[in-house]
Amino acid sequence: MSDINFRKKYLNIIEKNKEEEIKTLQELVRIKSVAEENGGEYPFGEGVQKAFEYMLNLAENEGFLIKNIDNYGGHFDYGDGEEIFGLIGHLDVVPEGKDWDYGPYEAVISDGRIYGRGTKDDKGPVVAAFFAMKALKEAGFVPKKKIRMILGLDEETHWNGMKYYLDKVEAPDFGISPDGDFPVIHAEMGILIFDLARKLSGDKKGKGLYLSSLKGGNAPNMVPDHVRAVIRDENYDKVKEVINKYREETGYSIKYKGTGKSLEIVAEGISAHGARPEMGLNAVSVMMGLFSRFNFADENLNEFIEFYNKHIGFNYNGENIGMAFKDDISGKLIFNVGIVQADKDGIILTVNVRYPVTMKEEEAIYGGLIDIIKPYDVGLVKGEHKLPIFMPEDSPLVTELMDIYRKHSGDKDAKPIVIGGGTYARAVKNTVAYGPTFPHEEDCNHQKNEYISIESLMTTTKIYAEAIERLSGSEEKFYE
Repeated sequence: MSDINFRKKYLNIIEKNKEEEIKTLQELVRIKSVAEENGGEYPFGEGVQKAFEYMLNLAENEGFLIKNIDNYGGHFDYGDGEEIFGLIGHLDVVPEGKDWDYGPYEAVISDGRIYGRGTKDDKGPVVAAFFAMKALKEAGFVPKKKIRMILGLDEETHWNGMKYYLDKVEAPDFGISPDGDFPVIHAEMGILIFDLARKLSGDKKGKGLYLSSLKGGNAPNMVPDHVRAVIRDENYDKVKEVINKYREETGYSIKYKGTGKSLEIVAEGISAHGARPEMGLNAVSVMMGLFSRFNFADENLNEFIEFYNKHIGFNYNGENIGMAFKDDISGKLIFNVGIVQADKDGIILTVNVRYPVTMKEEEAIYGGLIDIIKPYDVGLVKGEHKLPIFMPEDSPLVTELMDIYRKHSGDKDAKPIVIGGGTYARAVKNTVAYGPTFPHEEDCNHQKNEYISIESLMTTTKIYAEAIERLSGSEEKFYE
């Protein structure tokens, strides 16, 4: 059978399996799989474990060889070649946030779209890759390289599962991560997560305005859409007047209500991916803008508020905090405050930074920031660091994936792209992120009303099927 006829065969099988694929994605989305840090038998919680077992059972029933590595991650294989072609996805999702039009775990279909947390990031693409493998198997495909679909379980948090998995199992020689954008992502910016902390004076129980607590944000890599503050004062008339005026002048959603002898204030923002903070509205910055109009009894808090609004505010590229870095490949650095938490004794911001791919020295990235925060007695606590990755546009893997994308999308002008997001392509050498978001589609990852269109899901499945067939069906090496 010719390559053209064989491709028609498995593409027709994908169409035949369409309703089954949609149903499978709905069932998977209905499993709430936000990773938890509880340890024990299920390192990432029961929800993630249920999603993991669901996919393993699906693969085993299809005749793929499955492997579970102590519930930290796993894979299923197809073929027996010595060289391994990998597809690396994840089953955990970010917290759902608020104000969905449909239940975030109901997987409602409306107007040709499947709505739910994980439909785009990353359960939809995982299901697409699975049904691509299933179609190839049904068509009788015999690969020359082993095909391995790896299931990660804590991609949205700390990657501890992937680290554990790769310590126990041979990594693929090359591959794709179905967890990004089309046409193909040939570079990913470096990622830093760190805390900025300031001690406060504590509640002296004297007269004046005091902050009892402040909390907001779900994850470092999300723009927080909700921040709650509790304050205490002798009289709230002036405070309410300031809030009303701020709300009127800015148009921001600020609500308040009495709670005991305190006043609760809630600032609403718009959630977005931490790699694209300009697409959302940071509720921490909304609240700090309001706080700048107050005079708290704690001068340390007033100084921190001044620092925040002067050096962070609504600036997403770090220009005001000593991190104004950029390069020709990836553009400007991206700065996102993902979490805030405070009580009377201290305040902590958790920051997520994406820095240009050509930067190599961590200390150089932090240098200007340290100079800015020092006069404010703000401390830096370094956290996670993921190095950038870069594969040339003319590399064999990138050019092959571009050809497949152009064929199925009809988009002949597309060019490989760079993202601020971080995918499992960083975890395995010679790997790039590939789909599922098309250039014409809105980015709904990490936002309310996340969805994938059924049309895009099916096109993505066909793209993945041909990518698997061409990359594993040839003895050619697609990497150096």
